[in-house]
Amino acid sequence: MTRKQLFQQVLAKFRETMPVAETELEYRSPYELLVAVILSAQCTDKRVNIITPPFFKRFPTVELLAGAAQEDVFELIRSCSYPNSKTKHLIGMAQTLIRDYSGELPGAVDELMKLPGVGRKTANVIASIIFKQPTLAVDTHVFRVSDRLGLTQNAKNPFDAEKQLTKYIPEDLRAIAHHWLILHGRYVCTARAPKCGSCRFTEWCSYYRKTQGAKV
Repeated sequence: MTRKQLFQQVLAKFRETMPVAETELEYRSPYELLVAVILSAQCTDKRVNIITPPFFKRFPTVELLAGAAQEDVFELIRSCSYPNSKTKHLIGMAQTLIRDYSGELPGAVDELMKLPGVGRKTANVIASIIFKQPTLAVDTHVFRVSDRLGLTQNAKNPFDAEKQLTKYIPEDLRAIAHHWLILHGRYVCTARAPKCGSCRFTEWCSYYRKTQGAKV
């Protein structure tokens, strides 16, 4: 099987088994999604969705967040991972948006990455969901699942994996493919004790072949 054929079959199976796939972060505006994605780094979406309602009640706009005191932001997000650094990133992000972008999120990935707390993964998420660009964010779930299924080969880092994935995933499928891979990694192909018995992708999975002795 060629690599192109592998991608076609895996994507077809995802389309069949998961026709609807979207972010599990709760948001009502581009500003709210950006805050939620920054908070989600090494933190579960479930935890973020607990934090954000009181956060947005206190800071409903980027302008209010830009003028926030660090202790006030920290108190609201202290239950997430790395609250000290995320506090600085959130306030810095808001201040940069006000100063350099008139309070509006830029649409270009490179411009988004100029915001404090926004790396390539976060920028790709915003570009994909808010601006409908054919970007594909690679987080730990996407990286792991893509490697196990053979979609990526010896990817050295998330950017390397992103380049391999976007080479074979059509532009119109990249947004949903990102969510397919994340959700599969979050609920089935977990880092520890993956649920191979309920996985529909074992025929392509190198991890399954190695651990279960399956023959493809």
